[in-house]
Amino acid sequence: MTNLVLMPILIPFFGAIFLMLLPRKVMVQRVLAVITSAVLIGANIFLVYYVYQNGILVVTLGNWPAPYGISIVGDMLAILLVSTTSLVLLATLIYSFYTIGKPRERFLYYPAVLFMIVGVNGSFLTGDIFNLFVFFEVMLMASYVLLVLGGTKVQLKATVKYLLINVIGSAFLVMAIALMYSMVGTLNMADISQKISEIHGGNTGMITVVAVLFLFVFGLKAGIFPLYFWLPGSYFAPPIPVLALFGALLTKVGVYAIIRVYTLFFYNETSFALPLLSTLALITIMLGVIGAISYNDMKTIMIYNILIAVGVILFSVSLMTREAMTGAIFYLIHDMLIKGTLFLVIGTIIAITGFSSIKKFSGLMSVKPSLGWTFFIGALGLAGIPPLSGFIGKLLIVEGAFSVQNYVGGIVVLLSSLFVLLSMIKIFSKGFWGEKKGTFKLDIPYRKMMVPVLMLLAISVAYGIFSEGMYPLIEKAVDPLVDPSIYIQAVLGE
Repeated sequence: MTNLVLMPILIPFFGAIFLMLLPRKVMVQRVLAVITSAVLIGANIFLVYYVYQNGILVVTLGNWPAPYGISIVGDMLAILLVSTTSLVLLATLIYSFYTIGKPRERFLYYPAVLFMIVGVNGSFLTGDIFNLFVFFEVMLMASYVLLVLGGTKVQLKATVKYLLINVIGSAFLVMAIALMYSMVGTLNMADISQKISEIHGGNTGMITVVAVLFLFVFGLKAGIFPLYFWLPGSYFAPPIPVLALFGALLTKVGVYAIIRVYTLFFYNETSFALPLLSTLALITIMLGVIGAISYNDMKTIMIYNILIAVGVILFSVSLMTREAMTGAIFYLIHDMLIKGTLFLVIGTIIAITGFSSIKKFSGLMSVKPSLGWTFFIGALGLAGIPPLSGFIGKLLIVEGAFSVQNYVGGIVVLLSSLFVLLSMIKIFSKGFWGEKKGTFKLDIPYRKMMVPVLMLLAISVAYGIFSEGMYPLIEKAVDPLVDPSIYIQAVLGE
């Protein structure tokens, strides 16, 4: 049964390989891509149940014992994240049928999406720090293809920037891994955790250096201050389905990597690394707020809201308490769902109006009221209005901050909700209400486009309303984060 933990990696991998054999058969590619994502959801649901009942799943490839073999570790956090990823994937694939265009579909769009999911899921599941780098590269190579597919001038310019930044990030990641290996002599993450805890004396300073280096690398991918400068321009360029995948998943892989390495390796770095993470996270929230309320472009507003969420989650992680960590994980899953939903809603608005800027149109409520209310519910969820899922996550984060007397951070997180709501209400009030302005294209397949949107929105709303049912799963996900010995025991059997 332990081999089942490989399914979230193998299913999209073999799906992508098979689709590459059928590059011109668009309808076949669509059907097979959806079947692959549906099978992936089924496998992930079973894994959630199995891990909840039986504990962490570990498989070591090649039958080598840990820490010598490459470990794939399915703890509850990783399984919940790959499950959320598969839901966003299915919705985005269905949405792509009506929006991405056949020229892109013929140039291996669906295989590129599935290869990106291989990298995302592999990053969540790997128990080996070097293979985290490998899966990052798989994810990034697929994202380069998706970013440049279509070949518009804006896309090419954004791809060059995105490529350069990630090449630099990858080089620094290899440096960080090499430094870590020189100190502990292992790449297995559970073994690293165990050996770091035994280091005393002069080498503790080097551990802080490595902690900061990992924060730089993963912070670059997550979009934390001051490393977020590339994100608004690069994420603005691709078509909406690709932007939904990037916004919902890619930055969250960077966030997850910080959560994993800081809770396993650097939980004792309370003198410098963790305070640095907390400070940068709060600055990220504030700069995200400034960007979100300053712009009139819907895509740009949402991209800056990605930064706010990244800051909120990482601030909570820096507190290293059970309550704050529970809030961080709850909010992380919520944000993946709601960002995917809202980017698809914005894509539908752009398809109807022809514009991304709310200065170019208004009065959309008079022709598509269902779209308006869908956006409104999503906006309330993003801002954290009860009883939606954003409220529960932020409540736990604020309580966690106040419990350790970090009142400034708690207040910043609270105020961020107000500004997130303000930025979204600006879109709602200017774009949907008022006098009808602009030419609306009503011959789009609106109902078909709304099916995946409403599916994701319903899951997000249910996640908030039935949060008590999810709470045992979140608690189980948090256990290895606040007590690394659980993770170590599962992997090394010690």
